[in-house]
Amino acid sequence: MSGGGVIDVKLPEEDEERRRQRKLEEALEVKSLRRIISAYLNYPEAAEEDVKRYEQSFRKLPPSHKALLSHYPLKFKKLRRCISMNSYFIFAMLQAFDPPLDMSQDMDICEDSHVSHTHYDNQSDGRNVCSGHSTSSSGRMCCSKGDHADCNEQSKVVETAKEMTTNEEEETEGPIEYKTASCPGKLENREETNQSCSNDFTDSNGNASSPACDWLDPSIQLNVPLADVDKGKTERDQCYKPILEELDALFPNRSKESPPACLVPGAGLGRLALEISHLGFISQGNEFSYYMMICSSFILNHTETAGEWNIYPWIHSNCNSLSDSDQLRPVSIPDIHPASAGITEGFSMCGGDFVEVYSDPSQVGAWDAVVTCFFIDTAHNIVEYIEIISRILKDGGEMSIELSLEDVKRVALHYGFEFEKEKTIETTYTTNPRSMMQNRYFTAFWTMRKKSVTIVEQAAP
Repeated sequence: MSGGGVIDVKLPEEDEERRRQRKLEEALEVKSLRRIISAYLNYPEAAEEDVKRYEQSFRKLPPSHKALLSHYPLKFKKLRRCISMNSYFIFAMLQAFDPPLDMSQDMDICEDSHVSHTHYDNQSDGRNVCSGHSTSSSGRMCCSKGDHADCNEQSKVVETAKEMTTNEEEETEGPIEYKTASCPGKLENREETNQSCSNDFTDSNGNASSPACDWLDPSIQLNVPLADVDKGKTERDQCYKPILEELDALFPNRSKESPPACLVPGAGLGRLALEISHLGFISQGNEFSYYMMICSSFILNHTETAGEWNIYPWIHSNCNSLSDSDQLRPVSIPDIHPASAGITEGFSMCGGDFVEVYSDPSQVGAWDAVVTCFFIDTAHNIVEYIEIISRILKDGGEMSIELSLEDVKRVALHYGFEFEKEKTIETTYTTNPRSMMQNRYFTAFWTMRKKSVTIVEQAAP
């Protein structure tokens, strides 16, 4: 180097490879998120194809048979109105979503890579994203609460919704005040929908703002196959109530100044984590699925009242219905307003792979309790899950799980847990309560305590 020159420092080959790997992984995550957004946007088209198929089958019937089912054309019309309302909710949810990734990234790198896409394509999920926590070096990002995003023109979907005066809707607790919106517009016309949904929003104060991301931009969408989109309180009482009662009994003298910390892996939409926070715990829900995280973020951060939205979850199943009104009935969500639920300060939702997030050294001994509900059995390696749970629990910490595998009991004992309570709970899982077919689970409910290190060492041979 001569005076005033610039030293050209070449990064070590290993650092370059690590940086290239991170860039590739983020590109794969972006591709996965695009696929998920595209699947959501594909809902109106996929649902319309179903209705068209029903109509084609009806038209093939002999006249005498059609006469016996003369109400079917009206049912098809009602189905389309229900689809419009579901689509309205989906579009509002997407418009409020602020992606934690740069969605404009070039996807060409994914096609030339040797890294397996299986982890991203099969899981359909993304990077670690925590709401209510500051950004950390582990890649977790803070998702702050934002204003409720409403579109600024009257929606044809809203107009359609106001026309729905079926008997089953009159059974709900009260009328739903639908916000005005330009999305999704006339759902039967995909091109018109794309044009109408590119407008700016106005918040609840009437201030104009641009959408966090224009999900209808063709450069962001991916071509995905038409997918099966099928997928209350009684179930919550069956599954959550025993857990909540057990936590309440195990931590009877909770301090408001220093509340116990409870982790809920596989939190889904976050309702159990919210209920635990309401009990007086610092509660964190962990979820890997962007499908779940997009919806839970919308419900937790952007809903303004209980019963703000009407959706029609049963319309895509024509089997085992006692009546058309059962199939076409709405469900008002959320049943409580999250911001008014009396949650404990520190409640958060953390997005990311459970193993990756909670293997971090900062998580060792960080939790007083770990609660799982329909989660442990999702593991590719159950032993790894239990090992991590043992590591992140404080000595004497509680693990409450729902599953029915004898092998898991042996593994839990190996990692220093001792059983305190065990019973069987009969429950359903995302079941239509008015369906003629009811799948029921007989789940094992456990409470296990992590023994202290001293006790574990004394027990070792």
